[in-house]
Amino acid sequence: MNKQKGDMYDFVTHTWNPIKGKCEHDCSYCYMKVYELPELHLAEKELRKNLGKDNFVFVGSATDIFAKKVNFDWIVKVLYHCNAFNNKYLFQSKNPERMYKVVKSLCKKDNITLGTTIETNRHSKEMGSTPPTDERAFWMRRAKEDNFETMITLEPLMDFDLDELVTLLRFAKPDFVNIGADSKGNNLPEPDKQKVKMLIEELNKFTVIRKKNNLGRLIE
Repeated sequence: MNKQKGDMYDFVTHTWNPIKGKCEHDCSYCYMKVYELPELHLAEKELRKNLGKDNFVFVGSATDIFAKKVNFDWIVKVLYHCNAFNNKYLFQSKNPERMYKVVKSLCKKDNITLGTTIETNRHSKEMGSTPPTDERAFWMRRAKEDNFETMITLEPLMDFDLDELVTLLRFAKPDFVNIGADSKGNNLPEPDKQKVKMLIEELNKFTVIRKKNNLGRLIE
């Protein structure tokens, strides 16, 4: 388990990555692409670590532990280990259907935040083999209706259609939205300053917004 550092969410205190290796989603902008990654595997030694107490731990910050091909038994072992410690946990996945269903069956809702990424309302090859964003929004809405705390991260924010993206996020009903820009020079299609400001104005009408420092490049 590592202390939060760098351009991570400011509400997270630690990250923990018991499942390691190459993510099947293969998003073009993933910050892990700079590393030579092994095949996906469960690092059993991580299950012997003390996760402490009163921490806010982002579990799986380096790979999507709820992706379709991740071994179900690995996920169960990880969640059971989380349950043994008095912390709050962030689980974030671009496959929120599986995430919601598994976490719901194995964890207490009051110490969990469920999140997904919605970079844009548009289809984009940069997203790799991820489920479509409208499907992600649907399952986040289900999680919210089931009384989970939910978040959506718009990072890296890519060019979008304002009305369509706002409608998608309003439907998902997240407790808060994180907004950030591409900070790794991936040459993604990005919105102009005015469009981003209009998006923020609309989102402020129905949810809480948390702006990443790297968003400054798009709005200042």
